[in-house]
Amino acid sequence: IPYLGEMMVYWLWGGFAVDNPTLTRFFTIHFLLPFILSAIIMLHLVFLHESGSSNPLGTPLSNDKIPFYPYFLIKDLVGYFTFFFFFLL
Repeated sequence: IPYLGEMMVYWLWGGFAVDNPTLTRFFTIHFLLPFILSAIIMLHLVFLHESGSSNPLGTPLSNDKIPFYPYFLIKDLVGYFTFFFFFLL
């Protein structure tokens, strides 16, 4: 970006040049980001499946919820481990 590029480098990295420390920070952030997102998604699914999720409108009827915590938790974990296994190869 011609007009904003230099300003973005100052704001993101706090320096003038894109050299070794800047690249180290960049690659560290981009390496850790998928793991952080995976952890957040897994926490979300654990708490979602613990209380049921058949109530998207938020109606107060609690008898409509389906308690499917164990089955779908295990199914999701098997899917995640399979996904990560194939990308580790």
